[in-house]
Amino acid sequence: MPMQMKLVAITLDCPDPLALAVFYQQATGHEPHPKSDADFAGLNGEQGLLIGFQRVDDYRAPSWPDQIVPQQLHICFQVDGDLDVAAARLLELGAGKPDHQPHGDKARVLTDPAGHPFCIVRG
Repeated sequence: MPMQMKLVAITLDCPDPLALAVFYQQATGHEPHPKSDADFAGLNGEQGLLIGFQRVDDYRAPSWPDQIVPQQLHICFQVDGDLDVAAARLLELGAGKPDHQPHGDKARVLTDPAGHPFCIVRG
């Protein structure tokens, strides 16, 4: 019988955990983890999933879509309503929007303030 595992956390490297946690908190509405600090911050997500942000000295942002600095992780978020409206809101919060958008009308690729690429898709 295979071992049973439940995903409980996803952690992103970054230069400023608290700042990145604020970006994702504003984007998702998730509550901050009570033990967040300058070296590790977290958000309590749905079904017990923690999104964590850990400080890394000399952090280098991924260079997407090229892989000079590999992305190593890609997160997708489902949004209600119009993708362009959702993308505009995320850009207001500090996201970036790469020129390369490979998914047409199905999704938008954005980058968080630390440079991690993520997608938003329609719900």
